[in-house]
Amino acid sequence: MIRDPQNRCVVPLLLIAVFAPVVALAGESVELARGVAPLNPRQPQVAVDAKGAIHVIFGVGDFIHYRRSDDGGKTFSDAVELPAVPSMSLGMRRGPRIAVTDTSQCVAAIGGKQGKGRDGDLLAMKSLDGGKSWSAAVQVNDAANSAREGLHAMAAGPGDSLCCTWLDLRNGKTEIMASSSTDGEATWSRNVLVYRSPDGSVCECCHPSVAIDEHGRVYVQWRNSLGGARDIYVASSSDGGRTFGKATKVGNGSWPLDACPMDGGSIAVADGQLASAWRSEKSVYLLVAGQSEERRIGAGEQPWIAMTNVGPFVVWLRQRSDLAYILNPRSETPRELAAHASDPVIACGPNGLGPVVVVWESRDGKSNTIHCEVVEE
Repeated sequence: MIRDPQNRCVVPLLLIAVFAPVVALAGESVELARGVAPLNPRQPQVAVDAKGAIHVIFGVGDFIHYRRSDDGGKTFSDAVELPAVPSMSLGMRRGPRIAVTDTSQCVAAIGGKQGKGRDGDLLAMKSLDGGKSWSAAVQVNDAANSAREGLHAMAAGPGDSLCCTWLDLRNGKTEIMASSSTDGEATWSRNVLVYRSPDGSVCECCHPSVAIDEHGRVYVQWRNSLGGARDIYVASSSDGGRTFGKATKVGNGSWPLDACPMDGGSIAVADGQLASAWRSEKSVYLLVAGQSEERRIGAGEQPWIAMTNVGPFVVWLRQRSDLAYILNPRSETPRELAAHASDPVIACGPNGLGPVVVVWESRDGKSNTIHCEVVEE
């Protein structure tokens, strides 16, 4: 059943596709949802578990919808609606996040009574039965409404470990905070400061990223605002997110800019190898741990990365609602993925294994659509 933001039960004709089973052909994208405002599906996210199952979520008004595939993306389950997130943050990389542990599927989103940046808390829910039912939401940020910017990230690590990071406003300036869970999000740790810019705020509207390696080391990435530049920084934790070390700038270049580009880049790790993709000026760059300098991989914005056991896969846009590209680690040049896309996300399984899957949002006339494609089995 679908509800509008006032919790009324509605099933508009154009949203019937949200519930219909889909069947994919190899190398082709499938449409997982379609709808029109105010119930248009938006901001998809994807995770792949250790068994190769694909988990996709997206926002519809104040609700998150979940679909999964247990056959490598050939078919997907009907949509399951999670508990409501009032005034859920959606759009411009705001939206729900999903991570999968050994025993549960975990979803986080930011919402509040008023929304639109006036208030907002980071709320987490979990499923222990493969996504069929979901727990009530628990609040992750321990200072009320401090997550009101609506931008966050979540990653799973070994066992049932998780880490959330977000743009936090409890002290009046935009800081990077984090919280961790060791029991599949049943409980969350006290909030930990990852980074506070000596110039006041980090970049105010760029989403952070988080990744956890096979040993439980946590890496958090964000766009800083320091010395007149909006560059990408990373800090890590060797104790499961309880404390974070010194922040370091990613790459050799710098982007002098007195504005927020609303583009935070993405970080991923596999086999102990960290990789980052980000935008600087009008180009997208890639850096893998051990390399001496970053590599320009093309013009564009909004990159997202998945680190596999053969190297990084990167997706990005020429510009929003425009051509989407994907770079395979076996190729020097990207290929076109979709003609009209927004905010693509790519993921693979734990430690770089399993299928590599991309999801994105697209507009078709007045309708929003959610697409999914397995780009490597």
